[in-house]
Amino acid sequence: MEGEFTKHASDTSFRKRTRRDDFENMGGKKHECDSGFQSNVDDPTDLTSEQHETVQFGPSTLPAKHYDPDTTEPISSNLQSLDELLSWKRSEASPFNVATVPLANRQPSYAASQKRTLVCHDMMGGYLDDRFIQGAEVETPYAFYHWDYIDIFNYFSHNMVTIPPVCWTNTAHKHGVLSLGTFITEWTDGAKMCEKFLADKESYCAVADKLVEMSDCYGFDGWLINIENVLSETAVKNMPPFLHYLTDCMHKRVTGSVVIWYDSVLQDGKLKWQNELNDHNRVFFEACDGLFTNYNWTESSLEFMKVYSAAQGRLADVFVGVDVFARGEVVAGKFETNKALSLIRKHGFSTALFAPGWVYECHDKTAFRMNQDKFWGLLSEHLFIHRPFFLLPVVSSFCLGFGKNLFQKGQVIMERNWFNLNAQELQPHYYTETLENQGWIRTQGCPEDAWSGGSSLLIEGVIPSTLSKVCARIFSLHVPLATRTFVSFIYKVSDGVSLSLELKLADAALCTHSNTEDVNSSSVVPDALGEEHQLVKQFTSSCGEWVQDSWIKRCFQLELSGCALRDICVNVTRDGGEQATPFKCRIGEIMVLDAESLLVSPVSVQSVHVDDIVWQKAVGSDSGNIMKLHLNATIKWCYPAQLIRHFCIHWRRLRGPDPRVPPGQLALVGRSYSNLFRVVDLVVPDAPALIELAVEPVTREGFRVPEANWGRHVISYIEGDHSVGAE
Repeated sequence: MEGEFTKHASDTSFRKRTRRDDFENMGGKKHECDSGFQSNVDDPTDLTSEQHETVQFGPSTLPAKHYDPDTTEPISSNLQSLDELLSWKRSEASPFNVATVPLANRQPSYAASQKRTLVCHDMMGGYLDDRFIQGAEVETPYAFYHWDYIDIFNYFSHNMVTIPPVCWTNTAHKHGVLSLGTFITEWTDGAKMCEKFLADKESYCAVADKLVEMSDCYGFDGWLINIENVLSETAVKNMPPFLHYLTDCMHKRVTGSVVIWYDSVLQDGKLKWQNELNDHNRVFFEACDGLFTNYNWTESSLEFMKVYSAAQGRLADVFVGVDVFARGEVVAGKFETNKALSLIRKHGFSTALFAPGWVYECHDKTAFRMNQDKFWGLLSEHLFIHRPFFLLPVVSSFCLGFGKNLFQKGQVIMERNWFNLNAQELQPHYYTETLENQGWIRTQGCPEDAWSGGSSLLIEGVIPSTLSKVCARIFSLHVPLATRTFVSFIYKVSDGVSLSLELKLADAALCTHSNTEDVNSSSVVPDALGEEHQLVKQFTSSCGEWVQDSWIKRCFQLELSGCALRDICVNVTRDGGEQATPFKCRIGEIMVLDAESLLVSPVSVQSVHVDDIVWQKAVGSDSGNIMKLHLNATIKWCYPAQLIRHFCIHWRRLRGPDPRVPPGQLALVGRSYSNLFRVVDLVVPDAPALIELAVEPVTREGFRVPEANWGRHVISYIEGDHSVGAE
């Protein structure tokens, strides 16, 4: 039904918002099912599940903490009081805010990294467009995509308990980056909270237990503890035991988790930022995994810490803070942050970059990507590229998690701005390199054109007259390859140059050693397979038909034994002559997979059910002043999470209210990145009627699954006694 859902859009407009946030979904608990079922799409009596409803109107009973009270769409939220934290129950947690992407392994691992980089989000108070779990319509959103440079992403706000919106945790985990929440107390109210929860062991253990359970429930990796208020003698005495207990419990419950203390309170309870690790705050550092220093340090501070006894053997656990806004007496910030980072690295410390969203907040929003790339490019000399460890398949369309349009196979299927970080795919290296004789090469995201999602990778530059080709390193990773590995490469290229894919390989056994950068690699430039090759035909059949336009598809086969993929590069070669040659090319998608996976039978969606239904009467977006019936409901299903790229949710009318009208065609409602989705403001026929919701899996390789393997659920509904005259 692929052609149909790209042509028929459902009416899911909101009554009280201009956004149509229902098209992208993320979050939710994983439910895995192994067996399958089949259904007849034309005979509703054979569908998997069916339920009967009576249309009744009234206010939503869903918790406003987790669902927008007007639209019922799922939202991320925080906790603002100690009572709220202590009364938190796992059973009442939002299923939509549960991370579904496991933390990817990396080389080097977090434990082996000697100079780490932490990004502290602090974006305009937090919980902005990113709080809408199923996405938002945003023209110029803030996003982060330089994941290969950092080790920890900390979501920060000034609420007592900051739970990272699920999109940030999923995207961080996809790249092997830890995701931390924030526990903060401030001012007079903060001091009162501390007096309560640090009164005795029972009290601080109760708070720590809740923080541990919350992290485990929502799937993030630890906490930044930020106490910015004075502590009494009793409270400060109990703070180190609280930190130690919290850290120990986190390590036991969440593998690889960390707890980091912010440099604020002293061991005597005074609030006085030290800007270094010293005798006044070492007791807190020794009770947890690291210290995030304040920002007004000097080089003498770094020199002192380097030889300070408490730091010996733990320099990597000292995150020297840099305020990118450059507030107060600081070494540097803004576009000179690299000067501060240079000193930090010189003395062997990790760093914590506070509010790098400065490039978004304080500049033209339309130039955000350019400024962000500039900022991280200036820092790159002092950062370290991490290699995520993956098993096949490895796929990326370079989607940034937002776009001006939504693309599928090079064609626009939705013409509007959208934002959903959960749609962000594996990100490449973004950099600018100067070559000899005025040559240069640059990689950057390109939302103007894409193969899939919202953006492609733009590679542009000049091949100097002294070179015949230039090479762009796209990915650094570690992927054990299959005996027969299939590679797909989709791109566009300007006149005068040609592209080739270069893969750098190494012995897979050697690559398991921690010092992986010393492993020698060899380069392979594979020859493209012909269109009649059996693997190409099978791949094309699995992907489905696509419009033959300016996108070029090349397929390759590698027959290897015991090899691991280390780098994916793109060579840009001048077609002829010796003159300097400007070029511009777009990479739409790179896919590396086990050739045997092309022959695997699809898995079926199971156990589809619908709950939390809310009926509303509202004016449809295309109906003038006519009131229409709107359905809001949560649809859940079972499917192995490790097999999926996303799900497409469809609907259609099967019958009613006029029996003479034939069933409608399937229409796309939205995308989901987990095993649940909130249908929001879906305009459906008036009662009595019969409608169908369908869940279509799209595999990690981007293959569409036959309709016989989709999950389906039928809702039949009649008019209730009190539906007339409803809102």
